[in-house]
Amino acid sequence: MPPGEKLSFRPVDRETWTDFESLFNGPGGPKFCWCMVWRATAEEGRGTSGAVRHEQIHCRIERGVPVGLLAYAEGVPVGWVSVAPRDTYRRLGGPEAGEGEVIWSLACMFTPRKRRGQGMAHRLIGAAAAHARKQGATILEAYPVAAGAPSYRFMGFVPAFEKAGFAMVGKAGTRRHVMRLDLKVT
Repeated sequence: MPPGEKLSFRPVDRETWTDFESLFNGPGGPKFCWCMVWRATAEEGRGTSGAVRHEQIHCRIERGVPVGLLAYAEGVPVGWVSVAPRDTYRRLGGPEAGEGEVIWSLACMFTPRKRRGQGMAHRLIGAAAAHARKQGATILEAYPVAAGAPSYRFMGFVPAFEKAGFAMVGKAGTRRHVMRLDLKVT
């Protein structure tokens, strides 16, 4: 990040929808998935084109379903983090919720290539934790991979989550680690 650059974060909703589209349709943007991979129901999963997924996420946003946050620098969207109640995703892994636990999931992040290597992941993770806490979550769960993993890299890397205070609680499949941040104590 350029020295002194300030970021602001806003939930994706009807008001920020066009910014979300702009970021995802930009160079290298995830316009093929529209962050629907972990959200799609079995029926929705049959429609895997970018256009179909675009419509699926748009319908959720129109209904007011939380989907995540956009990062802005000087009013321009420069990053995305998918953070929402865990039950708005299909099974990502992780233990069942305990009594009184309200679990939110951080499922993926995107930053345009020209902004990578500037600490954006750390800022997105921090903003996601603050947002989930403000929305009443008691736990933020994430599913990162080791830095050398050949897949699921959009879910982030274990060291970034460790630095943010997340603790390992298990694995989901062979590559994804399940990590949790207790939002009641941080």
